[in-house]
Amino acid sequence: MARVLITGSADGLGLELGRELEAGGHEVVLHGRSAERAAEAAAAVPGALGAVAGDLASVSQTKQLAAQAREFGRYDSVVHNAGVGFRESRQVTEDGVEHVFAVNVLAPYVLTALVPAPRLIYLSSGLHQRGDPDLDDLPWERRWDAMQAYCDSKLLDVVLAFAVARLWPEVISSAVEPGWIATKMAGAGAPGTLEEGVQTQLWLLTSGAAEAQRSGQLFSRRAPVSAHRRAGDPRLQDQLLAACQQVSGVSLPAEPERSGASRPRSTPSR
Repeated sequence: MARVLITGSADGLGLELGRELEAGGHEVVLHGRSAERAAEAAAAVPGALGAVAGDLASVSQTKQLAAQAREFGRYDSVVHNAGVGFRESRQVTEDGVEHVFAVNVLAPYVLTALVPAPRLIYLSSGLHQRGDPDLDDLPWERRWDAMQAYCDSKLLDVVLAFAVARLWPEVISSAVEPGWIATKMAGAGAPGTLEEGVQTQLWLLTSGAAEAQRSGQLFSRRAPVSAHRRAGDPRLQDQLLAACQQVSGVSLPAEPERSGASRPRSTPSR
């Protein structure tokens, strides 16, 4: 049995993953952007260990969320599932960055630094291949294109996952493309179901397959896939970490905190 924190789990893929893991006997901590949304998540998965609240567009609330999460003890895995999509209007957060970057990239960075676990999963998208890793205009003052902002953020999620894999060899850090799934973000016309959208995450979390233990890899449909050519660039990785540290005031430790949790144990796939 593993203990797993899932961000953005009041609905969509995060909620479905929470349900699947809880049904498989795992301890699940859910998350909603507000106390009301966290309560909705907990009500939807009555067997969950608990639920935490915090708006990931705010660094201060993300830090508070991390403190709440740690009250449940040590984690075997953290799934950075929360995200905002490509239909957003430009919004600059209280921390001076555009909110798509804040939610999709900066918050996972902060939680990675503050909530240790030996297995980390970052949700990306096939659209990350269209991303432009420009870190010089995080408020997007010179430009604004909602789709491009989303693509950029999904590329930077892969960059973050690969950076953690490089710097923390004891941690299994993976990125996942869940596919075009019928969620609130993707729209009801998307062809994939929620059950299909969480299969790779479930496989990574519960499978004993050697391939699932590979760190620094992008996965889709339970198989490794090629990432954007810049994702593995150590210079870009370091630039992203430096930008996130500057905005958040949170440093990624040179070594991960010893969580005391073992790597996720193998359980039968459902």
